[in-house]
Amino acid sequence: MKKIFKYTGNFYVLSTLFFLFWMIFIDSNSLVIHFRLTQKLWDLENQKEYYQEKRIQIKAEREELMSNAELLEKFARERYLMKKPTEDLYVVVDK
Repeated sequence: MKKIFKYTGNFYVLSTLFFLFWMIFIDSNSLVIHFRLTQKLWDLENQKEYYQEKRIQIKAEREELMSNAELLEKFARERYLMKKPTEDLYVVVDK
């Protein structure tokens, strides 16, 4: 028991323990913050993959729309409510 008190009363041991505590929990670059930033980085990388796949999908749909006039007309009518000058347009809203 006296050996424990002997080492904990030493200036260098206390300084080292204080330094480790400071670096792990309090510092702006602490391990806790580093872990959170690493988690956020992984989440952002997953989102990046998702959006890259979505971009490829949208690009393929765009190419398909631009190559087919009937499909383009259908898309414009459904999405942007476009119509021919001689037509009447009725919008049905589901509640």
